[in-house]
Amino acid sequence: MSLKARITDDMKTAMKARDTDRLATIRLLQAAIKQKEVDERVELDDVAVAAVIEKMVKQRRDSISQYQAAQRQDLADKEQAEIVVLQDYMPQQLSGEEIAAAVDAAVAKHGAAPAAMGKIMGELKAALAGRADMTEVNRLVKARLG
Repeated sequence: MSLKARITDDMKTAMKARDTDRLATIRLLQAAIKQKEVDERVELDDVAVAAVIEKMVKQRRDSISQYQAAQRQDLADKEQAEIVVLQDYMPQQLSGEEIAAAVDAAVAKHGAAPAAMGKIMGELKAALAGRADMTEVNRLVKARLG
């Protein structure tokens, strides 16, 4: 079953269960997927859908930090609940050791010079897309190079 079909099925299930919070988040996700399809005039595959979900999770994490800075914990909690629903559709996340091993392999392949940062991140982004937080990966690469 494709990821889009699973999202649609989960929306129907949430409607039947009258789970309004989950339903609202799934509808936001479907709207973002549709918008991307309309903008690019293509049918999104599972990899592209995962990229949309990853972007939405990142937006929510940014919102949480803003809400906490403004001392609006109620809004931060709502965003956190949306992240939980969105992460149900993300591929299995890699462990810290697996990410570190991938970073070490890429650094060994391209060299430990700071000039190789772009090549290393390009390779890691393709290899770890959707399965690792790229901000954390970037931090690890900078630590290895610096």
